[in-house]
Amino acid sequence: MATFSDRLNILRKEKGITLDALAKELETTKSTLSRYENNLREPKAEFVNKLASFFNCSVDYLLGKTDIPNTEHKEPELTTKDHKEIETILSDTEKALLSQEGLMFNGEPASEETRRKIIDAMRIGMEMAKKEAKEKYTPKKYKKGD
Repeated sequence: MATFSDRLNILRKEKGITLDALAKELETTKSTLSRYENNLREPKAEFVNKLASFFNCSVDYLLGKTDIPNTEHKEPELTTKDHKEIETILSDTEKALLSQEGLMFNGEPASEETRRKIIDAMRIGMEMAKKEAKEKYTPKKYKKGD
């Protein structure tokens, strides 16, 4: 099977887009994309997701785990209500974290930046859990063509 660098190169050429144009579209640099295409650098998961969305293909296809470009189901999307629910929970959690005296991280008092990172990590985890629950409890809704 093809590698990530192979797939990126193939998809870009099939779409007829230059490295410059793709870099602009994805808000990165031409040299970064060139490193990916030449297998000199591994992309972060967030960027692979961005590419999959741009090229309308699955992450597994981009990573060379499958030869099928599109997945058979669509990713569940969070609604405004879902986002509000998550933000309410995170707000309450952040207040609890801030109100605790002596909150420690790696043996040091937690800085504002550390607390922010904890909350951000929790947000990502909650969004993933919400999406997994939507897919688990309403699976027919996320099959292709629905």
